Amino acid sequence: MLVKIEKFSKEEILVVSSRTVAEDFEKEHAKVLRSILELSSEITPKLALSYFIKSEYKDSMNRTQIEYLLTRDGFSLLVMGFTGSKALNWKLKYIQAFNEMEKELKRLYNERKQWEIERAKGVVVRHILTDTIKMKVADSPNKRFMYPNYTKLIYKILFGKTMKELQESFAVKAKESIRDYLTSEQLKEVESMEMLISSLISLGMDYQEIKEFIESKYIKQLAG
Repeated sequence: MLVKIEKFSKEEILVVSSRTVAEDFEKEHAKVLRSILELSSEITPKLALSYFIKSEYKDSMNRTQIEYLLTRDGFSLLVMGFTGSKALNWKLKYIQAFNEMEKELKRLYNERKQWEIERAKGVVVRHILTDTIKMKVADSPNKRFMYPNYTKLIYKILFGKTMKELQESFAVKAKESIRDYLTSEQLKEVESMEMLISSLISLGMDYQEIKEFIESKYIKQLAG
């Protein structure tokens, strides 16, 4: 991959390694590093830090070596003086790679924002369900297990796995929630089923009646 997404200071940006540039443009990496240092001395320190991000890698002998991760602007500045037909072809390939990865970065950003929205909505919906149980269900020794039991039921119906199986498949760590591993669409499905259960509890249905109703409804949806 010519261009990759890296995270710096909590921000994801597009970068390319100086080693990759050296290889593709058929130049010695040491010379590329010298060019980067020369360019860095000719521009402001702030620009230099944002264009050329110092990094490290292990060489074939497991020694720590220096490389730079170039942003789109840093790359453009560096290869501006590279000439020849091969250089032109590689410039075009990198322009295309940056454009494609920029689209991917935007997609990931939009997906993450939607996930954050659904996760926040999920907290509200979860409170609605727990409050409904608290207010509408008669007190009994099993009442405190109702919310986790409904959660297990939802996961089993939606994903066809027990909570333990889901935790294993997502490699959920201790004190983490399965919901942190679900997509925004999966979170929507969980929220929708939690709202449905809240409504059915309010109608006076017990756990077994709700379980049978939801299973029947879901099977019909799959069949349709």
